[in-house]
Amino acid sequence: MKAVLLIVRCSLALAPVGAAQPGRAPVYDVKSYGATGSAKAADTTAINRAIDAANAAGGGTVFFPAGTYVSGSIHLKSNVTLYLDSGAVIQASADPEAYDPAEPNPSIEKYQDYGHSHWRNSLLWGERVENVAILGQGLINGKALTREADKRIGNKAISLKLSRNVTIRDISMLLCGHFAILATGVDNLTIDNLKIDTNRDGIDVDASHNVRISNVSVNSPWDDAIVLKASYALGSVRDTTNVTITNCLVSGYDMGTLLDGTFQRHAAGAPDRGGPTGRIKLGTESSGGFKNITISNCVFEYSRGLALETVDGGELEDISVSNLTMRDVVNSPIFVRLGRRLRSPDGTPIGHLRRVNISDVVVNNADPRYSTLITGIPGHRIEDVKLNHIRILYAGGGTREQAAIVPPEGETEYPEPTRFGIMPAYGFFIRHVEGIEFNDVEVNFLKDDFRPPFMLQDVTNADFNHVKAQHATETPTFVLKDVDQFRTFRSGSFTDTSLDHVKDKSL
Repeated sequence: MKAVLLIVRCSLALAPVGAAQPGRAPVYDVKSYGATGSAKAADTTAINRAIDAANAAGGGTVFFPAGTYVSGSIHLKSNVTLYLDSGAVIQASADPEAYDPAEPNPSIEKYQDYGHSHWRNSLLWGERVENVAILGQGLINGKALTREADKRIGNKAISLKLSRNVTIRDISMLLCGHFAILATGVDNLTIDNLKIDTNRDGIDVDASHNVRISNVSVNSPWDDAIVLKASYALGSVRDTTNVTITNCLVSGYDMGTLLDGTFQRHAAGAPDRGGPTGRIKLGTESSGGFKNITISNCVFEYSRGLALETVDGGELEDISVSNLTMRDVVNSPIFVRLGRRLRSPDGTPIGHLRRVNISDVVVNNADPRYSTLITGIPGHRIEDVKLNHIRILYAGGGTREQAAIVPPEGETEYPEPTRFGIMPAYGFFIRHVEGIEFNDVEVNFLKDDFRPPFMLQDVTNADFNHVKAQHATETPTFVLKDVDQFRTFRSGSFTDTSLDHVKDKSL
């Protein structure tokens, strides 16, 4: 009779989640395997027993009723769903011995950060698993996880390697160490309707194919919110391809204040002093490439802007970005960078960055120090960028002295807008680009800015159609240096202009 009542109770609890209904697969209550949910006793062994039982039976749902389950490393297994009921918390153990040790990876660790090179030193991890899901209205609390790369205890909340058919849906995550979610070589991955409030990266998708990230709110003031990477962590080059990021919020509020609903802004932000992070980014690990990526319908609030980067030899191409709103951006609203850091095996050539469309973007109160940067390196240009229907309101306040600054090339530097220093243009700084088109783009400032709106250097085929730019008295709209095939059409008070070659000219 007790077993019947258990099945009925679980059936009711899981009824809203079709894939987890016990009529389709057995349900394994972790308390039946010895878990207490008391917030005191260690439940690691009991949880893993329940997962092993489900896996041995060919699949099933491991059910966490309300309670706080203190745990070390939980081993995800094929064909097993974890379901966290309302009021259920998986709480990372403060005991470093509760976590599996980081597996050795000496031959390739040097090509990416420590956290990207190890998976097993995590609260929940799976390797070469398939048909796995983590669902429910519960919470993963990773407060005891380390956010530092040089520690050998629990380093991340959810870690997956070389897996497929994975779904993570509806849960909340708090203070999750180096990564809330790290997915490396994971194909057919769905991340939907999560709330993540963490102290380093939120979601890192690395060297993975066919990924859907949707309806997610990520607050990560100390690091990136949603970031795609293509590292060498698997021991070979593997692109990140066919990815959709949509209907998401990224932010840099004080840690914990997304989940508690207070949305505070009192903390100092990221340790590199560039203000809070909390952005959407492609890169920096880029031994592999990024192809067929769409980012749409996303909100950036008190964070850094959108970053598209390839600096380690990968090809970044066929990217579509649309319908973004940003408020209180603490560095470049849009940062597009091709570099040659080349943290990859010897002989890796410089990559390419091409065919990028960015449209329907509205930005309010962008940091006055850093314009939008679109910059390649000498001899290696960014190619074929289109910017459509974009409005950016900068804070302003730049000086004429700043307009004379020559930003460093920084070819081998870590790709970050702050590394270039204060920009000589307040709106767009464009350098080493082949083919760029502006359509219906407008830039303005809140406070007088004596830098030009647009500065172009080593650029070929630049078209400005219906472009509006506020500028101070006696400040040019365009500063052109080594520019070929420059054209304007119906742009402000300009007469339509076509210039074949300009060595150094202001307009």
